[in-house]
Amino acid sequence: MTAPVDPPESPVRIRGYRAGDLRDLYRICLQTGDSGVDATGLFRDPELLGHVNAAPYGVLEPSLAFVAEDGTGVGGYCLAALNTRAFEERLEQEWLPPLRSRYADPDVAERERWTRDQEIAYVIHHPWRTEDDLIADFPSHLHIDLLPRVQGRGIGRQLIELQLATLRDRGSHGVHFHVRPTNRRALSFYDHLGFTWLRTGHSHVLGMRLR
Repeated sequence: MTAPVDPPESPVRIRGYRAGDLRDLYRICLQTGDSGVDATGLFRDPELLGHVNAAPYGVLEPSLAFVAEDGTGVGGYCLAALNTRAFEERLEQEWLPPLRSRYADPDVAERERWTRDQEIAYVIHHPWRTEDDLIADFPSHLHIDLLPRVQGRGIGRQLIELQLATLRDRGSHGVHFHVRPTNRRALSFYDHLGFTWLRTGHSHVLGMRLR
């Protein structure tokens, strides 16, 4: 009896974001949304997480959005904002108002009983504003997520390197991003790429100077 043979891996190509990739951003964001693993079962509304962590980058900063695509489809992305403060202002003016009409602001007095949907709805109504001292040295920020089928093949490194080179060419002198402490695999990956730990806490902040 012969042992089963795994099917060959489909080649992966990295390319710029296209408008037709928006649904893939939502899908991948959800399927990696629980510290790198699938968060589908945690949300009643499958779009909520993507509304905050993925889709606005494709819509508002498409030139800084890159995807990894194989024969199955898009399996990962690296998204960024060149100027974090300007991006936050555009979110407030262009992206968040229709979402606030769609999702109710949850009652803070009931916080201990909030669902995951309500936690994200709160962020929509009360978005985090990045600290001035952080963006003074690291004005850009990024998000990267990969589905398991494209992990462990050097794709994450290629996406990050492409994004860093693009940000550098666009004049950024530093980039930061947030990682949950429970996402140990990601933290190890970023350590190997040379990112510096800037802050620790509920969400660790890592960064890299680009000049």
